[in-house]
Amino acid sequence: MIHYDLICDQGHAFDGWFRNSAAYDDQAGRGLVTCTHCGSVKVEKQLMAPGIPVKANRKGDAAKQMVAAPADPRLAELLAMVREMRRHVEENAEYVGDRFADEARKIHYEEAEQRGIYGQTTPDEAKALVEEGIAVHPLPRLPEDGN
Repeated sequence: MIHYDLICDQGHAFDGWFRNSAAYDDQAGRGLVTCTHCGSVKVEKQLMAPGIPVKANRKGDAAKQMVAAPADPRLAELLAMVREMRRHVEENAEYVGDRFADEARKIHYEEAEQRGIYGQTTPDEAKALVEEGIAVHPLPRLPEDGN
C-alpha cells in the first residue's frame, strides 16, 4: 500500500491510500479520486517527505500518537443525505442486478411495466443507455462500500 497526501484545485488537502502508484494513476485518470471536501476530480499529489523507519537496534522516540482530524460537518451531512437517498431507492425500486441495462431498455421501450429499478452495468453500457435517451443515474458509492 502507498499513502499520498493529495490536494484538489480548490486547495483542500486530504490523503489517500492506494495499492501502488499505478493504481493511483489509473484511478485519478478515470476521475475516481475525488476531494473529500468538495468532490472535485481535479486532484494532484502533494510533495511529501519520505518516511524513513528507525533502525531496529535503536530505541525510537516516544511512540507517536495518531489522531484523526475532526470531520467536516458538511461532509457528514452530505453522507447522511446520500445514505438516505440510497435507502429510499433500495426500499422503493426493484433490484435487477447485472440485468440493469436490459431491464432499463425494456421499460423505456414499453416492453415491460413502468417501475423503478436499480442494479449494475458497465460504464460503456450506461453511456449507451444515455445516448439512447434512457434516463439513468448512478448511485454514489459510500465509504463503507469499499470495506
